[in-house]
Amino acid sequence: MDRLLADAIGPERRAFHIAGALAVAATIAGILLLGLSGWFITGAALAGLGGVLAVQGFNYLVPSAMIRLLAIVRTTARYGERLTGHRAALMALATVRARVFDRILSVRDVRAVSAGDAVTRLVQDIGALEDRLVRKPALPAALAGAAIGLVLLWLASPWASLALLALIAGLVLWGHLATPRLLASAATDIAAALARLKAGMIDYAWASPEILAYDLAPAIGRSLAAEAAELDRARRRFARGEAIIDAGLTLGGGVAMAAVLAISGAALPMTVLAMLAAAGAIEALSGYMRGVSRGALVTAALARLEDVAGRDEALMRAERASGPVGRTIALDRNGAHVRLAAGERLGIAGRSGSGKTSLLETLAGIRAADRDCGIVLDDRPLAMLPPAAVRAVFALSPQDALFLSGTIRDNLRVARAGLDDERLWAALDVACLAADVRAMPHGLDQWIGDGGARLSGGQRKRLSIARALLAGKPWLLLDEPSEGLDMATEARLAHRLDIWLRDTGAGLVVASHRPALLALAGEGAGAILKIDGPGRPSS
Repeated sequence: MDRLLADAIGPERRAFHIAGALAVAATIAGILLLGLSGWFITGAALAGLGGVLAVQGFNYLVPSAMIRLLAIVRTTARYGERLTGHRAALMALATVRARVFDRILSVRDVRAVSAGDAVTRLVQDIGALEDRLVRKPALPAALAGAAIGLVLLWLASPWASLALLALIAGLVLWGHLATPRLLASAATDIAAALARLKAGMIDYAWASPEILAYDLAPAIGRSLAAEAAELDRARRRFARGEAIIDAGLTLGGGVAMAAVLAISGAALPMTVLAMLAAAGAIEALSGYMRGVSRGALVTAALARLEDVAGRDEALMRAERASGPVGRTIALDRNGAHVRLAAGERLGIAGRSGSGKTSLLETLAGIRAADRDCGIVLDDRPLAMLPPAAVRAVFALSPQDALFLSGTIRDNLRVARAGLDDERLWAALDVACLAADVRAMPHGLDQWIGDGGARLSGGQRKRLSIARALLAGKPWLLLDEPSEGLDMATEARLAHRLDIWLRDTGAGLVVASHRPALLALAGEGAGAILKIDGPGRPSS
């Protein structure tokens, strides 16, 4: 994960350096502004007590101009630092999210990662890293604040400067020692509780029709309330720990000012300048200290992300370097042997629960393949091939397809990049859905609802087939493609798929109970494979 972060930050390194420089400028200008304002007010007050001649001799024009200039510099630099630093952080995190999402999908068993868990990692855990990136300028700002504060205190009293140095070192040590003791456990509990709560909400929202139908809402509400209460308890513990650390910082500021007042032997205006400079130096340290305390949340997020992002880089390079597979498919188990070359077809029959869907999902790289699965691609066992290489050659239309909450065009274009409307309509025509879409008020821009809820079962099935066709992969995998269709539509679909397979030269593996679709495998060098048990071919 550290390497992934470093790679994401790399293109934004210059922006982070600029943000750091602006933070330094804002901190220096702020401390000088505070100290000069105290000096000016004290000096003006003493001049007023000195009588008319003292007032006339007091030069207030130059300090006034400097105060205004420093105020402008501080405001401008602070704005520039926030703008540059936040933009760089958001751009880096966008890269991190894309890389983590890619690694979530690169696991061998995609079904093992729930949607809720994936979303919490991509949103909550990566969002926690924003605090680390946004606070990157805090360290140079704290160092600059300490430096300018020590210089100004040295002008009043070298001993006061040394006292401030010792106090700053003590506060930094306090922050680093107190954070793991006061915040680490609470931060871990917050990350875990928030992840469970968000994952539960997402998963429950997905099953909302069943929850309403079976009157499960009260029980689920109580479960979510218990999770929320646990999250609140963890947050209160974290807030108490942060308050204790912040109290130490506030106390340090008061001690610094008192120490300067007690040690300084300079004139009163210079002493006031030094006191306020000491307070400004401690204030500049607060941003860094807040980053240290918030680091407990970042550490907890990194630990969760490491589960999905910490894959071996060598393995990922091997996956990217792996050439195309799938020119031949061989199934060889329990006495049954089928071998398909590119462009050939296979029908899979069998009773419900016999393993037809599992076989197709294993071929598609969605379900993890074990060493005994009996599937060989290009004379290499499927279990030994990288998932990315396997998924590159199979387009699956599953039995229960999932859809984006968007339009028909949105759901078709996820098949691959660069698809124009002409290709979308062609695929819809092959899937016998073009007429339905043209009859919709908005055509390709028709919103289909969450998970395709506004479409019928047969329309969802055909939309899934059209999407698989658009993927343009060497092999097409169809799982019960005519489910929910009447016999006339089923016959048209089988005929058009046959023409499409001939035109494109794509291979086909179709699992179905319906003879009309299994008949597709009767073309060319096809075969019918019957499965009697879970994943067991018999003939």
